[in-house]
Parts: sequence; C-alpha cells; structure tokens
Amino acid sequence: MIRVKALSFSYGKHEVLKNVGFSSEYGEFLSILGANGAGKSTLFRCMLGLLTPSSGEVTVDGKRISSLSPAQRARLIAYIPQSHNPVFHYTVSDMVLMGTTAQLGPFDAPKKPQLAQAEEALCQLGISHLAHRPYGKLSGGERQLVLIARAIAQQARILLMDEPSANLDFGNRLRLMQTVKALTNDGYCVIQSTHDPEQAYLHCDKILALHDGLILAHGRPRDVFDEKLISKLYGVEVEVCKIKNDTHRVCVPKEEL
Repeated sequence: MIRVKALSFSYGKHEVLKNVGFSSEYGEFLSILGANGAGKSTLFRCMLGLLTPSSGEVTVDGKRISSLSPAQRARLIAYIPQSHNPVFHYTVSDMVLMGTTAQLGPFDAPKKPQLAQAEEALCQLGISHLAHRPYGKLSGGERQLVLIARAIAQQARILLMDEPSANLDFGNRLRLMQTVKALTNDGYCVIQSTHDPEQAYLHCDKILALHDGLILAHGRPRDVFDEKLISKLYGVEVEVCKIKNDTHRVCVPKEEL
C-alpha cells in the first residue's frame, strides 16, 4: 500500500498541495482528476521522493519514501511518463531492459536474470514481436506499452502514470485501459493522473479529485462522480448523464458552445 499523510508542499510562498491525504491498495486502479495547475504533477513528484514536502510524508508498505535511497525507491515505485522521446535509437528490448538498472551496481552490465525480466515484461504486455524494433519508430500506443513494460521489468508493484492516454487515439486509449486493468488484476497498484473524467468513471476503482491543492473528493466513481464535482474541478457547467444502467456516465456542457 502507498499512503500519503497530511502532505503539503510549496514553491516559495505559493502553496501547491494543502494537507493532502489518501491511500491506495495493491490491486487498485486510482485516477487523480484535476485541471492544469491543480497540483497533480507536484503530488507525483512528492510520492516519488523527488520533492521534499513542507509537511507530511509518503509511505510504501510502512516505509517512509524520504528515508530510502533512489535504488530502494525504484524497487517499490515506477513512474511512467506521458511521452518519451529518446536521444539515441534504442531498440524496444533495450528500453525495457533499462527498467532493471536499480538492481545493478554502478559498473555492472545486465546479466541473465535482468534479460529474463525484460523478456517476461514484453511477453506480459503482448509486445514481444516489437523487441528488435527501434523504439523511436513506434506509434504512440506502442510506445506507451513499452514504457509500461519497462516499469514491470523494474519489478516495482506501484505504478504512477502521468496522463498515459493523453496522446492516444480512441482505440489505443481503450486498449491501454484494458492493459492497466489487467495489471491491477495481477496485484499492481496503478495511480494515473488524467483530464478525462469519463475514462476514470468507466475504468477505475477509485477517483481522487484535486482542486487548487486540496482534495475535493475521494472514493468509488459511482459515489463521487457528479455534476457539482466536475463543474467545480474544471470551471464549466456540465450535466452528467447516466447510461447503460449507470455503468457509464458522460459529461455534457449545459450551455451551447
């Protein structure tokens, strides 16, 4: 379990996070919703141990992130960026193998165990056929799967994903969400930031709504997803419509655009 306890963070005099607290279990898919500037990226950086909060703490399985070395943190939490443009022409296999570096010394080369981990991660994501392709030549959806495979090869059980479907077409968004749900079924804890409330409702176990550094709501999508919350988060008046016996909800602007 990852737990954020009474976390606050400021850039100078500007308080970005204000007494934020929540937890997420293994086997759970949590979406963090919020407009630009709500504090989502700063929260992720604090959870990864890249920023030191002004108060509060982050723990994983009872261990304080601030007390762990970068290599120790990497064995617990993996970060998957929204996009990635490599400087060199790495193959997909090379990219995934990079996930194992936390297990190696400064001058060590990957050995059979690390090569096996990378191969297993490719198989788990169903992209073994891409192993020898140049990563930079892949589509956006394929790249996102490679980055997830790299995180799996890292052997962390908590995955933080920064708007993973932002640059994908509709079909690839659905396929990516199906992949993420399969990971949570395998016991991974997945936390994503997203600007897509409908996606969060359809696919996630829980939603956390962040507004101006404060948590407005945290709970099951059916319990917290409503017109008042979405309108407050994004500053637009919307109507939330229930479809298919409330298995899905869509947001419709109240005013004509």
